[in-house]
Amino acid sequence: MDNQRTILFFVLSFVLLLIWQAWQEDYVVPKATPLSSPVISALPGQGAAVQLEVPQGQSAAVTQDRPAMTSAPAAKPGIAPMSQVLNSDKRIHVTTDLYDIEIDTVGGDLRKVNLLTYPVTANQPDVPFTLMEDKGFRLFIAQSGLLSGSSAPDHHAIYEAEQLDYTLSGSSDELKVPLRWVSSDGITVIKTYTFKRDSFLIEVEHEVINNSGEVWRGLQYRQLQRTAAADSESSFFIHTYTGGVIFSEEESYEKIHFSDMEDENLAREISGGWAAIIQHYFVGAWIPDENEVNDYYSKALDDGRYILGLVSPEVQVEPGTTNIFSSGLYVGSKTQERLEPIANGLVLTVDYGILTLIAEPLFWLLKFFYDWIGNWGWAIIGVTLVIKLVFYKLSEKSYRSMANMRKVTPKITAIRERFIDDRQRMSQAMMELYKKEKINPMGGCLPMLVQIPVFIALYWVLLESVELRQATFIFWLDDLSTKDPFYVLPLLMGLTMYIQQQLNPKPPDPMQAKIMAALPFIFTLFFAFFPSGLVLYWVVNAILSILQQWYITRRIDMGLDNDDDDKKKDKKGKGKGKKKDKPKPPPKALEAASD
Repeated sequence: MDNQRTILFFVLSFVLLLIWQAWQEDYVVPKATPLSSPVISALPGQGAAVQLEVPQGQSAAVTQDRPAMTSAPAAKPGIAPMSQVLNSDKRIHVTTDLYDIEIDTVGGDLRKVNLLTYPVTANQPDVPFTLMEDKGFRLFIAQSGLLSGSSAPDHHAIYEAEQLDYTLSGSSDELKVPLRWVSSDGITVIKTYTFKRDSFLIEVEHEVINNSGEVWRGLQYRQLQRTAAADSESSFFIHTYTGGVIFSEEESYEKIHFSDMEDENLAREISGGWAAIIQHYFVGAWIPDENEVNDYYSKALDDGRYILGLVSPEVQVEPGTTNIFSSGLYVGSKTQERLEPIANGLVLTVDYGILTLIAEPLFWLLKFFYDWIGNWGWAIIGVTLVIKLVFYKLSEKSYRSMANMRKVTPKITAIRERFIDDRQRMSQAMMELYKKEKINPMGGCLPMLVQIPVFIALYWVLLESVELRQATFIFWLDDLSTKDPFYVLPLLMGLTMYIQQQLNPKPPDPMQAKIMAALPFIFTLFFAFFPSGLVLYWVVNAILSILQQWYITRRIDMGLDNDDDDKKKDKKGKGKGKKKDKPKPPPKALEAASD
């Protein structure tokens, strides 16, 4: 009874936590802040405030979404329609083995990214998943530019392109896409995107060629813009984090929620690190040189856009010389094998939460089984078997305690009926019964509590791993990251839960018994919307638990199994030649209950 209440409490708490997280993201809409607040307070070694400004000759709509080098107070621009903010000129189409990309000559922005190796659904293998786009409610783009007191192209400047169509040929491992900007005073900037075969890491360079007669001083900024629309791959029952993250050696992995951007602008000086906006399975991240000190900033705009970016230190380019600003831009899946070698901590975008220390070895084990078997469904079953073996002895104690409780349930019921109006005497009689039968009422609960962190960690591993996205198993299960289309696994899960209840002691309280009887139906409905990979784990784990519990219960009912501790005590007592104590007469409360 106590075991069931404890398990019920933790399972319900876990489900309610998932529902609360989804409700927060879907219905709690943050309020926008004024546009006049600064992005970052100062550039390294300069002391001049970096604020949003409206330079002469430019409208507020095209300058409110970037940092600028000025110490003057920022003007407060009006709210501009999205179509005016994101101006467009010519589109450069780039095709590689992994990407179908559009780059706009306005700013050289990365405006659209289709991931060719990740279809939208398993039933639409020829329709690639769109990670970045500049239209609709799911705006997500990558921008970069230069800032200077003289001539420099920001992400509103118009570049010239040599051609409008680029394709990575079968004989090449690299594709360069150059864009050119030339000022009237002799400054030329060549912005180059470099794509490599089988890589989601894009190299972005700004080459400054100073053909003027003066020293050019300037810096580079890189930023991601996104609206706060919910990720289309999440659901009300299964929700993952969508928002900003930054990494530094000092603070490690840190989430910058869209609501945080509403409350306060980020202003952090970080050596190396990276800034990213993540969603379920995918990430866009700007990665500077690991030895470069950048000012990281965030901004919430009135039109529903959020900005997360970083500004490099100022450099000087002497007349007749050049300087290259370079950064990495990762736009792709959160595949751990790809993320780990790129930058320190980038693999943490696969967000397992506070149970990362447990989840990482579980993913390693899952990947081990997949490399061996070649099927993610059988890999999940393999991990479930290993976890069950690791916790076999703990589970054994739990099920032995439940079986013993099941044997004395009639006596407990009799005590409750006998002392229904005297709770003190009822508790005293039950404690005497537990002592006589050598039962620990918490014996079935504590082993379960130890296993709960492992189960929750595995839940997040199965939920966060992009490797399971559209992974097939057997028969009708062609995507382990989505719900079972025919609800077979949820029904099996409900059936196993019902069978487990039959093996557990019956609750003496009628109301509690009705609630417990309804749980298999309730959780069948919940799990009907869960990814089939998660339900597969629960079903296999439940089947193994039923077999173990049935075996232990059967041995106890037949008198073939006693507690190991009792056996050790008996052997120890016999070895010392101690006489057995005479059995004490049962207390009057127990005699009355037995009658």
